[in-house]
Amino acid sequence: MAVIIDGKQVARKIREELKKECDEIKTKGIRPKLAVIMVGNNPASKIYVRNKSKACEEIGIEYEEFLLEENIEQKELIELINKLNKDNNINGILLQSPIPSHLNINEALKAINYKKDVDGFTPSSVGKLVIGEDTFISCTPYGIIKLFEEYNIDLAGKNVVILGRSNIVGKPLIQCCLNKDATVTICHSKTQNIEQYTKNADVLISAIGKAKFVTKDMVKQGAVIIDVGINRDENGKIKGDVDFEEVEKVASYITPVPGGVGPMTVAMLMNNVIKATKEQNKEKSNL
Repeated sequence: MAVIIDGKQVARKIREELKKECDEIKTKGIRPKLAVIMVGNNPASKIYVRNKSKACEEIGIEYEEFLLEENIEQKELIELINKLNKDNNINGILLQSPIPSHLNINEALKAINYKKDVDGFTPSSVGKLVIGEDTFISCTPYGIIKLFEEYNIDLAGKNVVILGRSNIVGKPLIQCCLNKDATVTICHSKTQNIEQYTKNADVLISAIGKAKFVTKDMVKQGAVIIDVGINRDENGKIKGDVDFEEVEKVASYITPVPGGVGPMTVAMLMNNVIKATKEQNKEKSNL
């Protein structure tokens, strides 16, 4: 049976360390602050935003929410981002996705000052990640890498297979794993015979959003399984992309859903806000 990777416990440990850092920053008269922009009334986004607000409160990060109407124009969204860019009291800016389809999310993300890009989505952050410079790494891939480190799972020379090529998880995760010397394969909706790739994976990471898509017969004995999927079944219960009960029997390590990758995503966002605050106040505080 697999070792269950406890994301809740690892995230708790990270948040405790961040709280100490935050308290120390405050002794220098600096108050870390995150601004979250939410457009429209997406129920899932509301839950994510609430979790972020709770984590900020726990660590001591100030938090401000900007709720915009569903029918807002692109120009108004960009104006708000520019205003937050100029506000020296705001250290991190997060645009909660998805946003309504009439808005251009890439243009909005480009408008965020890269020094405040705590989600790691601006072209500057993504480019720096690719060339190996210090930057903000998007929170879910960063959280997954932290789980590998915490459980001493060495990626060097391993075959890592990622299911899903989103800008939020799949693409940045390729680079994060390459930076750990893994051999990386990415599969997506147009990939033929996915099983031939998954069966060869030492580490399999699924981020495709299909409940129980990864079955036991797709997995190599002793593989490490990371499940990023959050799907609701017919009873409204949260399920991952992986058939946990069956795959657990053949894996060496596996993340549960919920309680695996999810808590790490929020913890790494908090980490990025503290990092941004320290970098923005380097000169005046010896941070």
